[in-house]
Amino acid sequence: MTGLPFSRATRRLREAARRGRALPAALAVATAAVTVLSGWLSLQVYDQRAEEQRRQDILAAARQSALNFTSLDYRHYDRDSANVLKGATGDFKEQFAAQTAELTKLVAANKSVSEGQVLEAGITRADERTARVLVVADSRVTNTAAPQGQARTYRLQLDLVHEGGRWLTSDVEFVG
Repeated sequence: MTGLPFSRATRRLREAARRGRALPAALAVATAAVTVLSGWLSLQVYDQRAEEQRRQDILAAARQSALNFTSLDYRHYDRDSANVLKGATGDFKEQFAAQTAELTKLVAANKSVSEGQVLEAGITRADERTARVLVVADSRVTNTAAPQGQARTYRLQLDLVHEGGRWLTSDVEFVG
């Protein structure tokens, strides 16, 4: 019977020794797992922030483009049309530039002033290079035919492309 308590004690010592080696190994594995999980979560947060920043950049560009497009004044039409062209690219830029001389005459002859205001904007689709945004804008237009002014509401669909680190309007359509 004297051997029985001794073997229990030996067994306990062996288990403690094993646990003594197992604990550092378990801690190392847990530390590695926490490190990998932290890195993965950090990457997810970074990606989400980058995606949100891209969405905000798209909306800001679309809002500014719509504001430029709906805010034109015959007294400084050259500057206003240049603002439209600064945020434009592709066919839209070419078409607007081609019509600028004719529009300058028309706006001056009618003494047209349009003061735009963007009410809402929402992205309908977007990827890293292109986006489509729907914009609702109001404008108060005064001219020789309406000296007291007329309120107008525009629903615009803007297509944007990412070029040279900026979102530029490549197409504008009046919708709805």
